[in-house]
Amino acid sequence: MIVEKNSGENITVKVKNAVIGGENKVVISGPCSVEDYDTMMEIGENLKNIGVDILRGGAFKPRTSPYDFQGLKFDGVKILSEVGREFNMPVVTEIMDARDIEPCLKYIDMIQIGSRNMYNYTLLKELGNYDVPILLKRGMSATISEWLNAAEYIMSSGNSNVILCERGIRTFETYTRNTLDLNSVAAIKDKYRLPIIVDPSHGTGRRELVSTMALAGIVAGGDGLLIESHINPDKAISDAKQTVNIDTVKGIIEKVKKLQDII
Repeated sequence: MIVEKNSGENITVKVKNAVIGGENKVVISGPCSVEDYDTMMEIGENLKNIGVDILRGGAFKPRTSPYDFQGLKFDGVKILSEVGREFNMPVVTEIMDARDIEPCLKYIDMIQIGSRNMYNYTLLKELGNYDVPILLKRGMSATISEWLNAAEYIMSSGNSNVILCERGIRTFETYTRNTLDLNSVAAIKDKYRLPIIVDPSHGTGRRELVSTMALAGIVAGGDGLLIESHINPDKAISDAKQTVNIDTVKGIIEKVKKLQDII
């Protein structure tokens, strides 16, 4: 497998001025959904001020119900891009359709492949044709092997700029939205050469657990974090229950910096 350590050196992925898999832990944050220009601009300014490295925001939203908010689509991508330029932050958003890759690459710096699309092998192979960072989330019921093979689809097609994202898996537990599998983080760092970040927002689905599990993810070996944040979490259009405020993200960043010195 291309992803195994014996097939080459550890991979680092550069997203503009952010390096994932290097010495420093990278924090990606922003709202689940891009809601409107003014809200996104205020969120971006606050996150920039506390040291967030990459700005995230959903424009194309794969929702379980077809009647839920599906995102602003290209308007959302353009808003995210404008905010990123304003505050000199690279931006990442999810793409679900291969036809949207080229139009979106004019505006974004990294493509997220969400849990539902980890098995979309046609899309993964198409992404191998582009020299762009790919944030590959683990399928909600995927084994580590299946997840790594999804990365292989991208890399064997020519694009080695892949970052794995552990976002929790479905188990019989119902207290949390998912079960954040930190075993996978330790395993990836031990045997494979891809960088891996941790998403404690989806991994728990409960904002009161996000900070603790974010730090646990770093201790387990994570190269960074993906955290859903908002200036007014209770009023976030999507995933309000797992969205934290800016001060919480600030506290996480401060603790992560301290952890870097001892792990």
